[in-house]
Amino acid sequence: MTNKPDGNKPVISLRARALAYLARREYSRKELEHKLSGYVEEGDDLLALIEDFQKRGWLSEERYTEQIVHARKSRFGSVRVAHELREHGVAEELIEKAVTELKDDELGNARAVWQKKFGEIPKTREAWAKQARFLQGRGFSFDIIKKVLNGSPDETI
Repeated sequence: MTNKPDGNKPVISLRARALAYLARREYSRKELEHKLSGYVEEGDDLLALIEDFQKRGWLSEERYTEQIVHARKSRFGSVRVAHELREHGVAEELIEKAVTELKDDELGNARAVWQKKFGEIPKTREAWAKQARFLQGRGFSFDIIKKVLNGSPDETI
């Protein structure tokens, strides 16, 4: 997809396109660079544009991290959320902060996810393994999985 006039479609500047993306939702720096890279034309400086947006506060890794954590915390564990943030190029210190925030409610979230899917303590080894794989796929740590599947009433991690 190029940024060339079609007769019907007006040419949109790189800056306007970036603002349109950011008006819809938060993006990480890496995501926005990737999304805009196909529209860079001669004379456009994508990195300078991104730097300008960060200085103005229009592009924020902190807000992006908060958005991802808020959207994912009720369904996924800290391992999966951290992996997703790393894939999107978020700084490691922001990921660590997000993981600490997630760890506070992780046991309760894991129990809620497990309860919705299964609802009863596994009676066989195969059922236990199946439920453990499900929770592991959702990004919960093995300690949390053991507490959920063994019916541990302990609320501390």
